[in-house]
Amino acid sequence: MKQVLTVQGMTCGHCEKAVTQAIRLLDPQAHVVIDRSQNRVEVETTQPRESLEQAIREEGYAVAA
Repeated sequence: MKQVLTVQGMTCGHCEKAVTQAIRLLDPQAHVVIDRSQNRVEVETTQPRESLEQAIREEGYAVAA
């Protein structure tokens, strides 16, 4: 299932990597595409949205509702 999240606070490639790794800890097979300029994270995964949001927040980034 494809999820689109608005993630605030990503300012560099390290941020993108941190968000991607947080998602892949939940689902190693997840396909993650990040558009940092749009604060947009697209994830193809079987994980529920709430789990993705929590993993990203634990990395220190804000997820818009």
